[in-house]
Amino acid sequence: MSDVIKLLPDSVANQIAAGEVIQRPASVIKELVENAIDAQATHVQIILKDAGRTLIQIIDDGVGMSETDARLAFERHSTSKIRSADDLFTLRTMGFRGEALASIAAISQVELRTRRQDAQLGTRLVINASTCESQEPDMCPVGSNFMIKNIFFNVPARRKFLKSNQVELSNIVKEFEKLALVNNEVEFTLMHNGNLMYKLPKGTFRQRITALMGASLDQQLLPVTIDTSLVKIQGYVGKPENARKRNALQFMFVNERYMRHPYFHKAVMTAYEQLIPEGEQPNYFLKFTVDPQSIDVNIHPTKTEIKFEDEMPIWQILAAGIKETLGRFSEVPSIDFDTQDAPEIPAYSSHVEVHRPEIEVDPSYNPFKQQSGAAPQRSQAHTRSAQQTMSNWDELFANFERKKREGTTQQDAMESPEAETAAAPPTILPMGEVQTAYLQLKGRYILSPSKSGLMVIDQHRAHVRILFDRYIKRIHTGSLSSQAILFPETLHLGAAQSVALQELLPEMEKMGFILSPVGTNEWAVKAIPAGLDGVDASAMIQQIVDSVENGGVPLKKRILEHLALTVARSAAIPTGRTLTQEEMEILVADLLKLPEPNYTPDGKTIINVIPIEQIANMF
Repeated sequence: MSDVIKLLPDSVANQIAAGEVIQRPASVIKELVENAIDAQATHVQIILKDAGRTLIQIIDDGVGMSETDARLAFERHSTSKIRSADDLFTLRTMGFRGEALASIAAISQVELRTRRQDAQLGTRLVINASTCESQEPDMCPVGSNFMIKNIFFNVPARRKFLKSNQVELSNIVKEFEKLALVNNEVEFTLMHNGNLMYKLPKGTFRQRITALMGASLDQQLLPVTIDTSLVKIQGYVGKPENARKRNALQFMFVNERYMRHPYFHKAVMTAYEQLIPEGEQPNYFLKFTVDPQSIDVNIHPTKTEIKFEDEMPIWQILAAGIKETLGRFSEVPSIDFDTQDAPEIPAYSSHVEVHRPEIEVDPSYNPFKQQSGAAPQRSQAHTRSAQQTMSNWDELFANFERKKREGTTQQDAMESPEAETAAAPPTILPMGEVQTAYLQLKGRYILSPSKSGLMVIDQHRAHVRILFDRYIKRIHTGSLSSQAILFPETLHLGAAQSVALQELLPEMEKMGFILSPVGTNEWAVKAIPAGLDGVDASAMIQQIVDSVENGGVPLKKRILEHLALTVARSAAIPTGRTLTQEEMEILVADLLKLPEPNYTPDGKTIINVIPIEQIANMF
């Protein structure tokens, strides 16, 4: 029998590695920008076309590479970051495995132009799907210029699973935020399809936060400074009143590397206990500095999951430090009783017998004024008026008790069996006359008898179906109109969501939305589709952006349907709302007029009928 174990070719091995390291265009940007930072770059420029599908270009002014290094860099496990396995425990660079460039070259067409400071000529290298096509001398500036074209062109299955341009660009911006935040001493530029999205100059950590997230955030940040022999933590946390229900800005970095750490996130949430409502999240931007030997970053290919040797003590240090920051800046809520010019309000107690004629009232006495100074003298007329009002309390209370007893007697009479007998008899309809009645169950379902049994309708889904069909009809007939908002609402978004909204604007304007940018990641909502009275416009647009960002839209021609469904969900009758008989009649009538009343546009059941036979079997 022949041998069955074979050594995989490098091209196949690189494609397998690319499945772990390079998942989407954002992964390419992460790896190349980290390499630029390791190369001591002070300026990094990112140029994109079609959200990275067509072109990803990274230009830096780092140390560059020699002709030999440029060619060797694309070989698998070739790296300048480590020399032995022991170096993995003293890492001070972002990359170290030597897999990124080999993985990128395996699934794209790569062109590299690079030159070192001490060389008069650089080198130009062209690689196509791991195959080196040419390498020649080139006149180019110091640093490196990577052009990654047609990502996943030779892996159709992977390219097919890429999301829409809005989603992929949103993921790129999220990755860009992480890289730009922690490297605030590096100048960054991001361009997409010829449009400048970000130009971030060098600055402090706080300046970089506000440049990325918006100037309005500057007044919400509280500085955190913790310096111990175990860990140093510097950064900012948000004030409790600025906590968010969604899209909270939460970033943690360790040794200049972004990380996700649910355990340390819990420490932050512990510090905010009883300061923010349940379900809300605080903003925070925290940099950890620890001994590289005390952490392990070689857990996952993306290097965002990091294991700490001293997790428990760091957890306690972090929670205590943030509590101390919140207390130092007086962010713990307090109750302030303002007694200045407080009125004197008499109080009555039915448990204490009061003989008011015997009370001697000192006009100059005011218990509320003793703490802040002597109270001004009151006139004798005012004193007599107050005494007269107090003397009427007995009479008022007696009338109240009498009416209370009369009301109780009437209620007992209404609830007695005799009263039920004397009540008006139920209306009996003549034979052949049918009356349609609706019953609402648990604020969610509408029950109605039908020919075959009992019809149960989900009121929220029914209204979603009605609104969706109405919007689609108006889109096709061109009859959609806008409803202006008297006082435009301000919508605050994250950087990635703001990019997604920018891409959605043309389609949203067709739906009847009118928005305009008013600042960094801030938008003014000026108009919404007509017929959405009482709907929270900001929350509805936030939901639209979330749905597109998270789920994406498979085909561009379906973007309007996707928006129509999202708007319908936001504006539909919520679960738990009590409906009148008239409202239920209108809702059911509108639903049954539709060509597809049984299911929502995304396939969820609206109507279910319990057969009469099944009801009979219950008895």
